[in-house]
Amino acid sequence: MKIKDLPDSSKPRERFLKHGPEALSDAELFAIILRTGLVGENVMEMSNRLISKFGLVNLFDCSLKELQEIKGIGPNKAMQLLAMSELGKRYNQEKNSVKKITCAEDVFKLFHTRLRDKKQEHFYLIMLNNQNNTPAKRVGEPILVTKGILDTSIIDPREVFKHAIRNSVAKVILVHNHPSGDPSPSQEDKEVTEKLVDAGEILGIKVLDHVIIGEDKWWSWKEEKIKI
Repeated sequence: MKIKDLPDSSKPRERFLKHGPEALSDAELFAIILRTGLVGENVMEMSNRLISKFGLVNLFDCSLKELQEIKGIGPNKAMQLLAMSELGKRYNQEKNSVKKITCAEDVFKLFHTRLRDKKQEHFYLIMLNNQNNTPAKRVGEPILVTKGILDTSIIDPREVFKHAIRNSVAKVILVHNHPSGDPSPSQEDKEVTEKLVDAGEILGIKVLDHVIIGEDKWWSWKEEKIKI
């Protein structure tokens, strides 16, 4: 049955207008976003199929290419789904934003939502002023330096520090994630840290910390030094 043939009490848009979004099921909310279904499958049926098969988390973990391999999901619907997912992440990040960075836990809070679903390592730079706030970019907008496995051979200190030099800042924090969820540093992670700390000293830019983001915990180069 087509959505237009359903009674108003069963149509997602009419229910939204009458009762608000909180009254709608996940499938009904999906139906409003996706708008149309397939021949022989209305948008509510499609939404129920997607949720039953993948679940919300797994569905939003799919790449644009993977989503388009799902029956009924073309480029436009795939982009709509991922845009909705990204807005949710940004909302949570903004709501729980860190106003001042004072420790590795602050860095973890700043990056956890952003990086928890990433399937590649993402290496970021945070620039700090004297009060440990970001100067050129507000907290929540760190600079992505590179994606992929961290390797001393591909980490160029000039690329890492060029933004700090351009904005005349003297302190930075390095951040990257471990898609495995375990933030324990590899030997390569430690070598990259030492390489960049040494380069920063030459440039007059102090590396305050290198924080590795895991699933629900973090590793901090600074905190590890204190333990030793």
